Amino acid sequence: MTLIAAFLALGILLIAVEVFVPGGVLGALGGLLLIGGCALAFQAYGPGGGLVALLAAGGLGILVLFIEFKILPGTRMGRRAFLSAAVAADAAPLGREAAGLIGQAGEALTMLSPSGYVSVAGQRYEGFCQTGQVPAGTMLEVVGADNFRLIVAPAALKS
Repeated sequence: MTLIAAFLALGILLIAVEVFVPGGVLGALGGLLLIGGCALAFQAYGPGGGLVALLAAGGLGILVLFIEFKILPGTRMGRRAFLSAAVAADAAPLGREAAGLIGQAGEALTMLSPSGYVSVAGQRYEGFCQTGQVPAGTMLEVVGADNFRLIVAPAALKS
């Protein structure tokens, strides 16, 4: 009986800790411990004892998940642990905008190694330099574009 109770208690504890340590490993181990505890209860006490263990594990699991996702986010600790704001920006391909930038001059805002940020026509873009590292402040020319970044070259090395 002690081993069954230990399996069930440890399984519930691991599922509860899963909220604070994401990754799925602890939750999966907790689920396996719950299944193991129920299997031991079926083996030791027959169908009646196994059913009691199964109902206890299911009920405690539902209670723990309810506390974690309904009650905990309203507490001070929960507000610190859960995300409450959304990202307001979009990541979108440059598309037609990039065609108008090819041939324009720009400046490296960060070191391009080979990627970094560039300023072209007063806008900040992600840039990629095929010639390797380019220090910040270097004058550049836009020579192409792919989905999400401009392909640039130092202004003195126009191809």
